[in-house]
Amino acid sequence: MNSHGQEEQQVVWAVVGTDIGPLLLAATGEGLVNVVFHATGAVRDKALERLASRLGTEPVEAPGSPLLAEAIRQVEAYFAGERHDFELPLDWSLISGFNRQVLRELASSVAFGQVVGYGDLAGRVGQPRAAQAVGVAMGSNPLPVVVPCHRVVERDGGIGGFGGGLETKRQLLALEGVLPRPLF
Repeated sequence: MNSHGQEEQQVVWAVVGTDIGPLLLAATGEGLVNVVFHATGAVRDKALERLASRLGTEPVEAPGSPLLAEAIRQVEAYFAGERHDFELPLDWSLISGFNRQVLRELASSVAFGQVVGYGDLAGRVGQPRAAQAVGVAMGSNPLPVVVPCHRVVERDGGIGGFGGGLETKRQLLALEGVLPRPLF
C-alpha cells in the first residue's frame, strides 16, 4: 500500500523478438504502458530502472501475464503482416500535457500505411506552429510501434528522426507499405 491508500500497482514486462529486434513491452492494470526498442542487456535494464522510478514499483518479468498476453499476440501479428491496428488498453501515465495530446491524436487518426507531417499533426491538435514540439512529443513516445510515431515524417518527404533509429523507422514504414522494401 502506498500513501494514497491504493494497492501498489503491478508492472509486468516481457521481451518479444521482432523483425526490428527485441521489444520490451511493459503493462500495468490500466494497460500497455511502455514499449522499448533494442531491449537487450543494458538497454533493457535501464528501461526497467526508469519504469521502477517513474511508476514507484519494481517491474516483474511475466510473459505469461494476462496483462501482456494480448499485447504480445498483437505485436507478433503486426510484424507478421496479419494486423494493421492495435486494439489494446493503453496506460498514458508516463506522458502528459501537449505530448500526450499529440500522441493520442496520432494513435486515433493516422492509420496503418499512412503518414502525417509534423506540422499537420500540430494543426490537428490546434497548435499549427508547433511542428518542432510535435517532434519532441514523438521522441518522448513511451509506446512506439503501438502509438505509431514512425508514421510522422517531414513535409519535404524526409523521413524525420526516430527514437529507435532511422533504420528501424524505415523497416516499420516498409512493413506498412509506405516505403519500398530493400532489395537485399
